[in-house]
Amino acid sequence: MTAAAQPGAERSGDPYLPEHGNGGYRTSHYDLDLDYRIVTNRLTGRAVVTAVAAQALSRFSLDLAGLRVSHVLVDGVAARFTQVGHKLRVRPARPVDEGAEFRVEVRYGGRPRPVRGRWGDIGWDELTDGVLVASQPVGAPSWFPCNDHPADKASYRIAVTAPTPYTVVATGKLADRRRSASTTAWVYELPEPTPAYLVSVQIGRYERVNLYSGGPAQRAAVPARLRQRFAHDFGRQGEMMEAMQRFFGPYPFAEYSVVVTDDDLEDPIEAQSMSVFGANHVDGRRTHERLVAHELAHQWFGNSLTVADWRHIWLNEGFATYAEWLWSGVSGGPPVDALARMWHARLAARPADLRIADPGVARMFDERLYKRGALTLHVLRREVGDERFFRILRGWVAEHRHGTVTTPAFTALAERLAGRSLASLFRAWLYSAPLPGLPG
Repeated sequence: MTAAAQPGAERSGDPYLPEHGNGGYRTSHYDLDLDYRIVTNRLTGRAVVTAVAAQALSRFSLDLAGLRVSHVLVDGVAARFTQVGHKLRVRPARPVDEGAEFRVEVRYGGRPRPVRGRWGDIGWDELTDGVLVASQPVGAPSWFPCNDHPADKASYRIAVTAPTPYTVVATGKLADRRRSASTTAWVYELPEPTPAYLVSVQIGRYERVNLYSGGPAQRAAVPARLRQRFAHDFGRQGEMMEAMQRFFGPYPFAEYSVVVTDDDLEDPIEAQSMSVFGANHVDGRRTHERLVAHELAHQWFGNSLTVADWRHIWLNEGFATYAEWLWSGVSGGPPVDALARMWHARLAARPADLRIADPGVARMFDERLYKRGALTLHVLRREVGDERFFRILRGWVAEHRHGTVTTPAFTALAERLAGRSLASLFRAWLYSAPLPGLPG
């Protein structure tokens, strides 16, 4: 029995979500061809997954939930397979050698539905008239077979055929659009390494508009009834992009897309090169502009720089929250110091039982992690000064562009660029539960 034939091959080793993701290989490319019927919520799919074996494989698994597989090919040869829970178990006709590249073709279909878990329903979800895909952290298997772990990043081609009255927006750049009598095929290409949870498809009766005439290209898909309010609420998108690039360095993708659904959403959603907002986030008064800044910042922190495992999620959410504060400070809102004092006072009134460098699976999305992560960055800024602080942020982004990151990697880089030890600061703010005081 090879190591990959052991039960551990169906586990990623992630300390929080070990049952999601798979061992024995790493993916490099996904080619997805999807046909979706909105009225019947029927999805037919063909996925070709290119991967490299990390060890000899007599069998391996992919994550796929709620959709039925009709056949599987490995390097063009029919393979035996079974589906158990959210695992597609594949036994190729010939074992795959260690270090070999191999291709897995999966034909599948059914009525997609979100994956249910501790964070609610996540993944492919029906709207009143269309589709929303929000996969963080474990929803990607609701619509395509994948290695569902944040550290497994690959390029994508995504082709979606849908009824012609509907607009399809997927992660990546629109490469082709082909219209037939009643349907339109939309083809998107995403060359940058991307984890499965950040791949998304949005389908609705949207109008496509340009957000900004400068670079990088910024586009939006918006219901017609919200066009006027959207134009005001996102009217500073160009300025916001320019500010983020000053803070963090060049935008890491070819373009940026915003989708506003015709339904209300509890929270906005980030995907690779895309952010999705609900109709309730567009009110014509820029009430939710901080969320616009937060989701844009995720293109650097979370998307280009992806956590190696879910313990390090403050590197996504703390940084994006601090980006909200930075945007507020340069756009006429409350200054960063005032926001830091306000949130420090609020956190001081709440239980001090969270270590943000390892919050535990139940607290991955705890608001305190977001705010204390931002406070950690603000304290670091106070400690090293503005010039070194922004050199640290830009260095962090540049050195790990399109890679995976950990908390120790960040603290090591910060100390290297600061030119001295910051161990006591990081020990108090990241690894200890009691809330330290704000300096100064």
